[in-house]
Amino acid sequence: MARETGRPVKGVIGILTGGGDVPGLNPAIRAITLRALKEGYRVIGIRRGWAGLVEMVRDKDAPNHEFYTELTEEVVNKVGRTGGTFLHTSRTRPSSIPDVNVPPHLREKYNQKINDLTEEVLKNLEFLGINYLIPIGGDDTLSYAVELYQRGVNIIAVPKTMDNDVPGTDYCIGFSTCVTRTISLTHSLRTTAGSHERFLVIEVFGRYAGYTALIPTMAGAADRCVIPEHKFNIERLCELLSEDRLSTPSRYSVVLVSEGAAFEGEEMMFESEETDMFGHKKLGGIGDRVARMLKELSPKYNNGRRVNVIYQKLGYLVRCGDPDAMDSLVPMAYGNLALDLVLEKKIGRMVCLRNGEYDHVPLEIVSSYKKRIDVDKYYDRERLRPLYKNFYKKPFMILTAD
Repeated sequence: MARETGRPVKGVIGILTGGGDVPGLNPAIRAITLRALKEGYRVIGIRRGWAGLVEMVRDKDAPNHEFYTELTEEVVNKVGRTGGTFLHTSRTRPSSIPDVNVPPHLREKYNQKINDLTEEVLKNLEFLGINYLIPIGGDDTLSYAVELYQRGVNIIAVPKTMDNDVPGTDYCIGFSTCVTRTISLTHSLRTTAGSHERFLVIEVFGRYAGYTALIPTMAGAADRCVIPEHKFNIERLCELLSEDRLSTPSRYSVVLVSEGAAFEGEEMMFESEETDMFGHKKLGGIGDRVARMLKELSPKYNNGRRVNVIYQKLGYLVRCGDPDAMDSLVPMAYGNLALDLVLEKKIGRMVCLRNGEYDHVPLEIVSSYKKRIDVDKYYDRERLRPLYKNFYKKPFMILTAD
């Protein structure tokens, strides 16, 4: 069990981070912990997301330090301004645990190919004495939080994902740093693209939603972008990039490609058929294929001359390192808003930003719809780039949750 403090406490708050890491998680953990301690609560950090609540052993003498830890002001202040998550993370879904991932001490009881260990999670929460659980995660992590809430767990959720696609909020922790890094890295790559007079193809994250391609393009990082919400014609893309290239003194042009984008008449590309516990196959290959096809098609739009291509997958470069200003500020506000809800005993809520204002919405909204770019409002299908109009009364980050 977690260390006793020897003083009366109002209750115990558990915090976990699930899914992909992003800058801003540690500031959120810090904000929640500092406010909770001030208000008279103990705080337990669950390690490795939902996995910590699956793998721990319900024995006060068991070596459970890998699965949970007591959080103090000293602990969170040391890491509260850094990137990543010091609690670690995983893509574990306790209701869908493959047999090879069942903890050794539970294998006799759970011996199916896929196992639901939710009962163990509930018992472990009770063992830890957790009164309120604050998961920080994307729609996958929070969709399981909905299940726990429906089973009676006091949940208050914090949205996190650099794809910015959690329903019910305009902003998710990690998105601003991702956009900032994408813009910076793309501008750095321009020097090489310009030196060699090439097309520059940059693949960015974005499985089902294209925010991480659209917003950087809108901010001037690229000439064109292709997003999961609209299947594109590769010949049209080549034609547009050729026009862009010829209009630039350095003779180069740039396209951002969402990893979930797809050619007309095709589906998104995957590295393999293997899926994670949330049913997602690992995406891969679209950026490389776009680069190869642009090179092959380029003579058609460049007076018979081939244009070579520079291809770069940004990948984890945009999710590592320290948070930017927004991903330092927003987690602080989200953490304190979560504690406001604890004090008001408002459970089953997710903190959020809507139309530039901090708010909270019912947790079930996470599973109620898929947050995607409204192509009619924000994307020019013909020109394969953002629509630059109708900004009046739009929120700070432009695209809304609805």
